[in-house]
Amino acid sequence: MEQVQAGAHPEQVAETLGLHRKTVYGWVAKFRAGGWEALEAKPVPGRPPTLTGDQLARLYSIIVGTDPRQLEFKFALWTRNMIREVIGREFGVTMSEVTVGRWLKAMGLSPQKPLYRAYQADPEAVEQWKSTTFPKIQKQAKKAKATIYFTDEASVRSDYHAGTTWAPVGRTPVVAVTGARFSVNMISAISAKGALRFSIIDGTLTAAKFIDFCKRLLRDNDGPVFLILDGHPVHRSKAVTAFADSTGGQLTLFRIPAYSPQLNPDEWVWKNVKHDRIGRSGITGPDQFKTLCTRALRRLQRMPHLVRGFFADPHLAYIRAAA
Repeated sequence: MEQVQAGAHPEQVAETLGLHRKTVYGWVAKFRAGGWEALEAKPVPGRPPTLTGDQLARLYSIIVGTDPRQLEFKFALWTRNMIREVIGREFGVTMSEVTVGRWLKAMGLSPQKPLYRAYQADPEAVEQWKSTTFPKIQKQAKKAKATIYFTDEASVRSDYHAGTTWAPVGRTPVVAVTGARFSVNMISAISAKGALRFSIIDGTLTAAKFIDFCKRLLRDNDGPVFLILDGHPVHRSKAVTAFADSTGGQLTLFRIPAYSPQLNPDEWVWKNVKHDRIGRSGITGPDQFKTLCTRALRRLQRMPHLVRGFFADPHLAYIRAAA
């Protein structure tokens, strides 16, 4: 109102404040009829809040910090009905699911797809890897003038789909694809400087195929390679260990803690290839499928800035900290 009194047009005030012009015109009319008192906020009718501030704080900590199964629920994901039951148990308050939803929104909570992490993961081993093991590897690499690569394998199926498209409301769009099921197996390795090496694998991964990939990695790299990998049986095989030992220090293998894929930046390669590229394509046959996978990986290979961006993941801060 002070802006309007100073000469500003109501519509200009509405645009500035992000309000509908009818709202501002309504305020002007009330002010002219009854002055400032007419604009004073009035109590909202209806029942008062059914949960106190302390109860809301307690409820928030339960939802955010507790697995529902710890409270004897059968499922691991919170639902409004389950939270409604918790409110009844903890505070003796009966509340509808709709009201529960409003409270959740007021607390800054929203339904989200969770990340699933293996319960076998060892938090202490993960922390030791971040704070002690990897920094030592980084120092060894600098001393040996070696390049650190992170490697991983992945398989993508022809029936994997991701993404959305625009279509008339109520009419689900149809994309023609093959009804056959087949897959492409891939292996890649990336460095923090943005280098990417990859190979499309025929059939399942074997020690011989992994060794061949390592040979290519050594051939393409100028200097020793420190290769960080997971506990895949092939990686732990005697043949792979013997090959690494036979290189005279040109290839050294390190294993990240078990069940901890979040520590491996190469996981982002598969997210980019599978979800952002392949999952949005129409697959018509095995040869075309393999071509699409190869193109997606070559595209990444030509975009080192994008590969470097994978290391910005908060879970990978330990890599940047040790640099």
